[in-house]
Amino acid sequence: MRYVYACIAPIVASLGFSMACAQPNGNNRAYRQPVELFDGVTLDGWQPVDPADAHFWTVADSCIIGGDGHTDVPKNTYLRTTREYGDFELRCLFRLSGDHATGFINSGIQYRSAVVNDDIVGYQADIGDGHWGDLYDEHRRELLVPGDLRSLNRILNRDGWNSYIVRVRGNHHELYINGVKTCDYIETDPNIPTNGIIAIQLHGGGAAKVQFRDITITEF
Repeated sequence: MRYVYACIAPIVASLGFSMACAQPNGNNRAYRQPVELFDGVTLDGWQPVDPADAHFWTVADSCIIGGDGHTDVPKNTYLRTTREYGDFELRCLFRLSGDHATGFINSGIQYRSAVVNDDIVGYQADIGDGHWGDLYDEHRRELLVPGDLRSLNRILNRDGWNSYIVRVRGNHHELYINGVKTCDYIETDPNIPTNGIIAIQLHGGGAAKVQFRDITITEF
């Protein structure tokens, strides 16, 4: 028994040393904590892409709100972050509503995007009937990957709250709604920017209302 212990002890000590070295610390980016992108009270850190569209964006009940579900939105409007992001995981809750009889009811989360002439160019995690979980390239290449709804259709709350996760690291893009992966995409074009702003879209052509809350981001 003493012989066995003597043989095992150095191994255990070595493993202990390795585990100690692997513990998270403040300089290890892999263990960074999520940061709130929205304080639940103000639009600090956010601004409309087109200043003339500021009236479409409000804050109430700890939510960023775009539109009111009654007034027609004549064109796409966006609320953007004031800083840019590259590799990250974004999490939020969202709710899209509106009368489809008024037109197109749709929204999305822009990321790694750029403002061009009061409009946006870049990736979009799509929201809305016919487009749930799609990866779209706004004002550039259009649809990149249609959302896989085989499992999501069983739990999607079309008129209520759902969750979104947007995870992008290097050229790998993943989208999740309610924890279900809808999209897995590898970018092959080296000319597409790998950082940019994040924005919320309120799509034009209908009387939509979109709400976002509990928006956090973890940078890699």
